[in-house]
Amino acid sequence: MRMHVTFLGTSGAVPTTERNTSAVFLRREGERFLFDVGEGTQRQMMRFRTGFDVSHIFLSHLHGDHVLGLPGLCQTMDFNDREAALAVHVPPGTRRDVEALLRATSTHPAYPLRINEVRPGEVALRGDAYEVRAFRTDHRTNSVGYAVVEDERKGRFDRERAEELGVPTGPKFSELHAGDAVELADGTVVDPEQVVGAPRPGRRVVYTGDTRPTDATVEAASKADLLIHDATFADDNAERAPQTGHSTAREAASVASRAGAKRLALIHVSTRYGGYVDPLLADAREAFDGEVFVAEDGQELDVPYPDS
Repeated sequence: MRMHVTFLGTSGAVPTTERNTSAVFLRREGERFLFDVGEGTQRQMMRFRTGFDVSHIFLSHLHGDHVLGLPGLCQTMDFNDREAALAVHVPPGTRRDVEALLRATSTHPAYPLRINEVRPGEVALRGDAYEVRAFRTDHRTNSVGYAVVEDERKGRFDRERAEELGVPTGPKFSELHAGDAVELADGTVVDPEQVVGAPRPGRRVVYTGDTRPTDATVEAASKADLLIHDATFADDNAERAPQTGHSTAREAASVASRAGAKRLALIHVSTRYGGYVDPLLADAREAFDGEVFVAEDGQELDVPYPDS
């Protein structure tokens, strides 16, 4: 089952000619999620061919560079005769503000639109073999991050061992892999534990939105396959990070290191760094031994299973 991420907006509060404001698109088989909707996100979706077939939008907080694209996207979906319901998940205490934003822009779509407040520690969405969990972040307003966490998968089926035990090829293989013991023609009972390995972990993708480094992020990103973290500043502007409720690239990397994450994507890049992001990368690589990169608009990547 493929999990695919497209970075639609990687700039800080102000867009540039190369970077739009915050938005990350995630596809998991038939599911399509959007994390934050900065101004111009729908155009980015057209430009990078993600399509508009999003079923859930997750807002990290209500600053303009993360939400001003929501009314236009919802209206475009309506113009395209959307019928499927759309859920917008928002931090606690912000539902009325989102409703006011949509009302102020005359956004009254014909399709069902639900605004769902989600508190840190709650499951925003339970899907087929996965959850999207909210966790506490530290910005200058009500804010949350989101972790897409897949369920454990069945262990690998040892066909060779099953054949050695006399299990005939066919339905009994499936029964054993499903966790049921089987009886052979001679009365021997074969248990699943004899031919099925230990459960295998699913994938975990974590999106912080704007935040200072937090222990909650470390916990949410434990062994994450991909951590997408605020990295607004390099060390040369480190004093600005706590003043504005953001993180430096080094701080984001420290979170990734503490969490044991495999890959780190740095986003929300200040316009100070323009097209020259080397300072961010250099700082991050001193604090994190895993793969780290500064995400670019339009960049795509697959998230493989941990054991692949």
